[in-house]
Amino acid sequence: MVAADGGFFRLLYSCLLVGVTAVWGWTFVVVGDAVEFYGVLPFLAARFALAAVAMAPLARKAPPRTLVVGGLIGLVLAAGYLFQTMGLLFTTPTNSGLITGLFVVFAPLADRVFFGAEPSRQVLIAVALSLLGMVLLAGGGPDGANWGDVLTILCAGALGVHIALLSRYAPSHDAGGLAFAQIFAMALVFALFWPFFEPVTPPPREVWVPLLVTGLVASAGAFWVQTFVQQRMPAARTAVILTMEPLFAALFGYWIAGDRLVAVQIFGASMILSALVVGEVLPILRRGK
Repeated sequence: MVAADGGFFRLLYSCLLVGVTAVWGWTFVVVGDAVEFYGVLPFLAARFALAAVAMAPLARKAPPRTLVVGGLIGLVLAAGYLFQTMGLLFTTPTNSGLITGLFVVFAPLADRVFFGAEPSRQVLIAVALSLLGMVLLAGGGPDGANWGDVLTILCAGALGVHIALLSRYAPSHDAGGLAFAQIFAMALVFALFWPFFEPVTPPPREVWVPLLVTGLVASAGAFWVQTFVQQRMPAARTAVILTMEPLFAALFGYWIAGDRLVAVQIFGASMILSALVVGEVLPILRRGK
């Protein structure tokens, strides 16, 4: 019997987390295709309703205060997903994945704005790299910058705020109940706004696979896996693996969606990925966690 901290289990945990990031990267292509058939709000409402049902057991013992706090934080997360999904109507899965990954840069900035935490020198360097990288990535394409890239930047900002809020409030609440409340709040918000913007119709056959993949696998299932792995893996290794999500988004964008980047965009994408490493991975490695 191999010990729980042995090499086999470390490799297993790493593979599980890589699988999560691969699914997240794939969903940029999946969601972009699905919303063209079903619309943004209907798809998001159905996706997170499925995820909320799957995650309901997590909330059985959660106190009401945790559910309220989680629900309020979920409103910020809902804004992030709304901007990201709307952005996919106008930009490529590759651009969306790379720009969304900048939430790890925006998170410490949001922490500074809302809670007064001073950003480190690494974060400031990462912000400069990411801003220049976004200009090159968005402006270097055949059609120049587009509204999809702008919406995705707003998505990354909202996700950064979401992480700052979680870092502030999660330690004093039940993790499972807090996660369920966020997912449920998103499902509720999207369902309430759905009738005002798009017809209420059942999902067509073309979107059932994307709904199952994003709702059960990329949302509920990925949360279970990430929570399980992060209880057993050092934060530095986790951070390194999670920064692979934009790479998977670019890979699937190239392979499935046919995205192609010109030289200046490739340079911009490289700067964005460098910003993720400088802003998120290096500080953790230096702390020796």
